[in-house]
Amino acid sequence: MFAKISADANNRSARLAGIGLMLLGIFLFSFGDALGKFIVGTYSVGQLLFLRSIGSLILVSPLIWRYRAQFTNWQRPGLQVLRVVLSSAEVAAFFVAAIYLPLADIITYYLAAPIFATAGAAFFLGEHVGWRRWAAIAVGFCGVLIALQPSTQTISWPALIALGGSTSFAALMLVTRFLRDTPDIVLASSQFVGTLVLGGLIAPLGWVTPSFSHLGFFLLASCFSVGAGLSVNRSLILAPASVVVPYQYSMIIWAVIFGYVAFADVPAPHTLAGAGIIIGAGLYIFFRERSLARQEPVVVSPPG
Repeated sequence: MFAKISADANNRSARLAGIGLMLLGIFLFSFGDALGKFIVGTYSVGQLLFLRSIGSLILVSPLIWRYRAQFTNWQRPGLQVLRVVLSSAEVAAFFVAAIYLPLADIITYYLAAPIFATAGAAFFLGEHVGWRRWAAIAVGFCGVLIALQPSTQTISWPALIALGGSTSFAALMLVTRFLRDTPDIVLASSQFVGTLVLGGLIAPLGWVTPSFSHLGFFLLASCFSVGAGLSVNRSLILAPASVVVPYQYSMIIWAVIFGYVAFADVPAPHTLAGAGIIIGAGLYIFFRERSLARQEPVVVSPPG
């Protein structure tokens, strides 16, 4: 009996640690997104992607060296390349949109990515999606429309870019399902390399030589990106996804706070209403999948 009590206590501690690390990871991602929005106010998106990726690769280089044997056998190389392309496009879209839109608006569109992924799994992966989840998908899409307010007077290219980034993020999750056996360090470092290549290609356009002090901002962005990714991955090792994934929705709270404090952005009521609907639909879909005892979904790092 004492062994069972001890095991339950250890399991509870692991779950609490997993929740704490997920909340920490989301905070770091959100802070990094706010810092990236600040950087692209002066420097180009390509420059941010290029220099941040260099810093990230330097930071994870000890892990790359330690697990270098895992890089010798890439499964499904075509899908690996597609995943890198989708990841790079999603990050670029996020920061291009960040030049023009409040953080809360961008995050609202990205919160719909799991809903898009569920619909995409039905069409492209042949997964069965029952009427309840189709109804939740429809409700979530209505939330997107409420936040986007599509009309000839209100629609904007930055909003469409952010929505396109959300769609790329959803496709990234679908492709990652096919590559679930690929080691985490391979997935993470390949994303950094892809962003480095994309940033290197477009960085010369509008290059502004950063001062020595401003290089610290790029390095700090790299630290937040790597720290957030490691925290989220570790949380998923310590606790089931069904326990920790819902805490990713705390990202909208940080987006509102950082947007207001750093940029004096006040989210419009329709944005908050749309975010609430999207979160509700997303949580329903997630817990519905768990109730059907489906395999826990592969979770990739949040955007940005």
